[in-house]
Amino acid sequence: MGRIVRPVDFQRVLGTSPWARSPHFAVHHLQQAPARRVHPAADIQQLSTAREQACPPLVDELPAQAPVSPPVDGWWLGLVVPKRHAKRSVTRSLLKRQMRAAAHAAVPPAQPSLRPGMWVVRLRAVIDRKKYPSAASEALRRAMHDELQQLMLKAALRCDG
Repeated sequence: MGRIVRPVDFQRVLGTSPWARSPHFAVHHLQQAPARRVHPAADIQQLSTAREQACPPLVDELPAQAPVSPPVDGWWLGLVVPKRHAKRSVTRSLLKRQMRAAAHAAVPPAQPSLRPGMWVVRLRAVIDRKKYPSAASEALRRAMHDELQQLMLKAALRCDG
């Protein structure tokens, strides 16, 4: 499973409605691959100072084609854990590890499994410091693990249905 790292990809996925929700988390899905990164060195060959300058055909003269998006054959995961919902870095790190583990457990060969594409898991509610006084407590770890497992199961069942 790859990682979503570019802000434009996060914006595209988070612009969709949540695929599944739980009290603390939401999962968003977009059945597309992340945008490709263009290396500046690849643009050098496309400069206007190239040896031969051929005029491209006019837009009106191009054959009409429906845009065909290639089939998506991979999984990419993005995590959003804002500081305003989990103040301590220990808690944010714990949540990210558990989010990754839950997502990895939900891709094939798991039954049911997540569809290929970009998936973003985001923390959407505050982690109560009074209920979980220790940032790395076993109670917090168990509660978040169980909630994430149920969330990914909901998302996977929606993929099958």
